[in-house]
Amino acid sequence: MSTAIDQSADIARIFALQQAHQWDVKASSADVRKAKLVKLKAAVEAHADDIVAAVLADTRKPEGEIRVTEVLNILGNIQLIIDNLEDWMKPTMVTPSKVVTDKAMISYEARGVCLILGPWNFPLGLVFGPLAAAVAAGNCAILKLTDLCPNAARIAKVIVDEVFEENEVAVFEGEVDVAEALLELPFNHIFFTGSTRVGKVVMAAAAKHLAGVTLELGGKSPVIVDEGADVGAIAAALAAAKQFNGGQACICPDYVFVREDQKAALVDGFRANVEKNLVGEGGEINKAAIAQIVNRRNFDRVKGMVDDAVAKGAKVAVGGTMDEADLTIAPTMLTDVTPQMAILQEEIFAPVLPVMTYDTLDQAIDYVASRDKPLALYVFSPNEANVQRVLDRTSSGGVTVNGVFSHYLENNLPFGGVNSSGTGSYHGYFGFKAFSHERAVYMHQPAA
Repeated sequence: MSTAIDQSADIARIFALQQAHQWDVKASSADVRKAKLVKLKAAVEAHADDIVAAVLADTRKPEGEIRVTEVLNILGNIQLIIDNLEDWMKPTMVTPSKVVTDKAMISYEARGVCLILGPWNFPLGLVFGPLAAAVAAGNCAILKLTDLCPNAARIAKVIVDEVFEENEVAVFEGEVDVAEALLELPFNHIFFTGSTRVGKVVMAAAAKHLAGVTLELGGKSPVIVDEGADVGAIAAALAAAKQFNGGQACICPDYVFVREDQKAALVDGFRANVEKNLVGEGGEINKAAIAQIVNRRNFDRVKGMVDDAVAKGAKVAVGGTMDEADLTIAPTMLTDVTPQMAILQEEIFAPVLPVMTYDTLDQAIDYVASRDKPLALYVFSPNEANVQRVLDRTSSGGVTVNGVFSHYLENNLPFGGVNSSGTGSYHGYFGFKAFSHERAVYMHQPAA
């Protein structure tokens, strides 16, 4: 795979081309931008099978999951932008507070030349989504997909090269050093999806040039199960969430708080749903129905956390099977987990779910509030007052009540983190805003 040294001349050349061309792109009309998005959508549709094959070659995911997350989700996001872009681009008029005959407005202008850095868990969906928003807002962009998914990066380059001139959008393939070389350049805005650890590196690089940043990170997303909640339905939702992409999603539930008298039912329900959805007649996991862990390093990391928890007194209540040969981890539920265990101190990013019990709701709330702010928070409760209490006394990027993932799937809501789980948000209109500068414009009436 190519390195930064191999591509240094091209990186400098294309960045210079985009810096020079950005003003023409910024001045483009809604119709021009929509035409580009229509072309991008058509290219993704035309290469749908190639996308599935590429992601399958990089990761062992169920084909249906790939088609939804890496094709249909992209197409839906692009169409939403096309349908609304003209309205989003209109200036917001403001009534002047002093001279009412003057005019004042907020104009949405492109940020300029943007860098979009993608993750490995959804290598195309989490790059083309931000790209569509960047194009809608009138920006130029350079994309760098993760080196862990070289086939996805290759098909991304094919699609981008078909749709855009390199002075507007370009893709660079290669190792981590290519991303590091790109981060040395004075981009106007950097959009990064990935770990909190790497997010700090990106933010430090952006600070050298005072570039704007949107950081979509992660963290330990908690689940609070309140008294009176439907534990059977909750167990089914959590089992499905942990099966999805092998638990490797930034908004995946990371640990659960449940009352002691609900724990057995939660464990039994989780086990029943895993057996129903993943286990064959011979008792073996259907590996075609769950993604493998992305690489050996992450497999060993997760195994180490589970081993540490068990050594310190946790019980494997469901699952626990780990196949090193093909990096498969069966959906696993741990009970008798304590905060001192490593599995409660870093994001798991695997189909492993620790369970803790509480006596009063405030105990669960205080635990969540005393930790880093997570990307997602899940509350299951029939009691609106208790739900509001959780909302009032905690903070997170987003919340779904009595379900999972819904705040992410609703494109009319902003999606993003807060503090250690990220900064900024996107999706739909909020993606357009993420790649736009809100420019204040005040117009005095000419003298008579």
